[in-house]
Amino acid sequence: MSLKTISPAEARDLMNQGAVLVDIRDGDEHAREHIPGVVHLPLSEIKQGRPEIENPRAVIYHCRSGARTMANAEALKQAANCEAYVVEGGLEAWRKAGFPVNVDRKQPLSLIRQVQIGAGGLVVLGIALGYIASPWFLLLPGFVGAGLLQAGITGWCGMANLLQVMPWNSPRWARS
Repeated sequence: MSLKTISPAEARDLMNQGAVLVDIRDGDEHAREHIPGVVHLPLSEIKQGRPEIENPRAVIYHCRSGARTMANAEALKQAANCEAYVVEGGLEAWRKAGFPVNVDRKQPLSLIRQVQIGAGGLVVLGIALGYIASPWFLLLPGFVGAGLLQAGITGWCGMANLLQVMPWNSPRWARS
C-alpha cells in the first residue's frame, strides 16, 4: 500500500486541521534545519517499531526531497495507524513554497554531506596530483572509490565513522 503524496500547501492545511507532520531524517539533518512544529522521528526508529505518535488525526511524513519517504512508504504506512501522507518534494518543496523553515547554521552539515564533500575533494585532489606530480597519486581516487563501493555493499562507511568523531560533530563543541 502506497502513501498518498500531497503538496506542501495541502500538508500545511492538514496540519491546521490537527494532522501531525513527522520528519524522518536523521538527527544531524534535523538539527541543521527543520519545519517549525514538526515531530522528529528518524526512519531508523520507525523501522524498529518505536515510538508511535499517539492518537493522530493524520500523519504527514517528510524527508529532504521525498525520496526516502517514498522508498519506505510501506513501513511508514504501518507505523501511522491512521491516514498517512507524504509531502511531495519534502523539505525542499516546503521551502520553495515559501513556508517557514528553522535553520541553525551553527549545527554541522549532515554526515552524508560531509562524506560527499570529503570523498569528492579527495578524488579531485588525487586526479590533479596524478596529472601534475605523479601518476601514483591516482591511487587516491581509486582508494576512495573502493571505500565508497565497500560502504554501499556493507552499510559500513569508514569515512563517516571518522567524521562522526571529529570535534565539529561533537556535542560538547556545538554552539548553542
